[in-house]
Amino acid sequence: MSSTFFGLTIAYSGLNTAQAQINTTANNISNVNTIGYSRQVVNTVASSALRCYQSWGTTGTGVEAQSVTQHRDAYYDEKYWNNSSALGFYEKKQYYMNQIENYYSETVSNTGFSTIYAKMFNAMSTMQGSPGDMTVRKQFVSTAKQLTDYFNQLSTKLDELQSAINDEIKTAVDDINSVSEKVSILTKQINVIEQGGGHANELRDQRANLIDKLSKIVDVRVDEREVRNSADPDMKTGATYYTVYINGQVLVDTYEHNSLAVKSRELEELHNQSDIDGLYDIVWEKDGNTFNATPSGNGGELKAMFEVRDGNNKENMQGQVVEASAKTITIAYTNTTKINELNLPPRGQLETNSTKYTYDDFSFNTNEDGEIESVTFYLNETLNVLEQKNVLSKPLQVGESVAYMGIPYYHNQMNLFLRNFCEAFNNIEIGSEDDTSPDRGVDRNGDPMNAFFIAKDRIDLQVEHQMRDDYKSATIYSDEDKEDDTKKFESYYLLTAKNVSIAKKTDKDAALFATTTLGNYTDGIDAAHLIEELQKLQSKVELFRGSGGDSFLQCMYSDVTVDTQECKIFTANFNNIQTAISDQRISIAGVDEDEEALDLMKFQNAYNLASKCISVFSEIYDRLILNTGV
Repeated sequence: MSSTFFGLTIAYSGLNTAQAQINTTANNISNVNTIGYSRQVVNTVASSALRCYQSWGTTGTGVEAQSVTQHRDAYYDEKYWNNSSALGFYEKKQYYMNQIENYYSETVSNTGFSTIYAKMFNAMSTMQGSPGDMTVRKQFVSTAKQLTDYFNQLSTKLDELQSAINDEIKTAVDDINSVSEKVSILTKQINVIEQGGGHANELRDQRANLIDKLSKIVDVRVDEREVRNSADPDMKTGATYYTVYINGQVLVDTYEHNSLAVKSRELEELHNQSDIDGLYDIVWEKDGNTFNATPSGNGGELKAMFEVRDGNNKENMQGQVVEASAKTITIAYTNTTKINELNLPPRGQLETNSTKYTYDDFSFNTNEDGEIESVTFYLNETLNVLEQKNVLSKPLQVGESVAYMGIPYYHNQMNLFLRNFCEAFNNIEIGSEDDTSPDRGVDRNGDPMNAFFIAKDRIDLQVEHQMRDDYKSATIYSDEDKEDDTKKFESYYLLTAKNVSIAKKTDKDAALFATTTLGNYTDGIDAAHLIEELQKLQSKVELFRGSGGDSFLQCMYSDVTVDTQECKIFTANFNNIQTAISDQRISIAGVDEDEEALDLMKFQNAYNLASKCISVFSEIYDRLILNTGV
């Protein structure tokens, strides 16, 4: 049977619970502008009924505030993290693509390729009318130098962007490590509190905020499982296993966190010919294994950085191994047969049969048409007999194939245009290899013309071989023991946007530029037979992607604008999705001022009523004690 004063106990339970609800509401209102705060609620249950041995059997004993928990839905958290990764990926990529687009854009204030290219050929037309005029000649040479300077500067800008992205990758790795460490610490603190019967709401909010931040950098998946008593599986301990996966790999395992590190690529590990030194790869600090920064999923900002930094549109050298020895691997059936399309770094890394090798030089064999038939790589390692056998007939690639038009792709496209253009230009200027041939290009003084466009600090790209010794000293990658090595120097492979220039002698003395051939030199210094052929290079000769040289910028700009526009569209789409998901999350977890104000009034009334009950019981007990008796 219940106590005579049992009513006070019931009223007190209501008073106490209403007080807890008012305090929790005050806490919610105080954090209405706190980023990442989840609305908290007091979970109440009716107290266990008391058996009173009356006809009704039991009587209520009041209310209990069972717990204070956060109002959060894991389903919307997961949707938010997945979308955040996609949004981070396209936002970051758009940021970089906008910069590349600006590099190629041509406005009134930004003189670009088309203006400089047209200016050079206009100066050439003027020179055709009076090739003997030194002033006109100097003007043409000056415009040609502007063209090479344009490509030098553009290449430098791309290098600077690649370097900036590389630095940002290191910063992203530092951020990931910082988040992983904090998440493991918070998980331990949460488990300590919740094993004692409490609810670590604020700590859980902090941990979720860290996952929000992490989800923009990489793909994130979280798995939280209850820890149960091994002796009694139905018994919960209050703790949880909390595992965080990034790009499908474990980053945090409850109290343990795995750190990432950046590793600079060595000179012999370059993936593309134009890559700058010191590009970072990401590895796990504990074992040095490679971290997959470019998963098949969205990948977040980190994947965008790698794609723009390393994207070669899968135009790196690929082929089939046809021969292997202790120090060489030879491939054929390559994805390119044109030397000018080569994107091979002088030293680099090969991957075949799931094994990586490094090479310090290469040579190629060509057919009568000058097309590549096979490429031989000279390895740093020594292959044993079994390894030689295992690589035969296996596919091989140089560096990494990245299916995106990133910085290496634009470098390679510029190189391709310049090699085709400079080769065609120099061939017209030089004419025959025989100095006594009537087709031999000669300068204003009647002397044989050498190459006009060259690779500065590399080699003088001319079709003459008496300077072979100079060629060998011009590059650290040559080897006199390689019979086919000379083909690299006879080709335009070493000419790039970084080093293209005009011959120093011609730059100093415009009279050394050839406007006619030896056979037509008798027509005098005003002969301009070669200029007529050179002018065809402006638009009438196929130089780049099936079009004339004047279409170069159009092709490049179409590439970059298509990717930039795609990024803009997807960024807008995922922003809209993010807004919708955020609204759904906030509708559940967010603090609504109006709702909290109503709750405050509701809980205040409950408190007042509980107080009134105590007051009523007080009068009853006064009557019972003071006004009754014998």
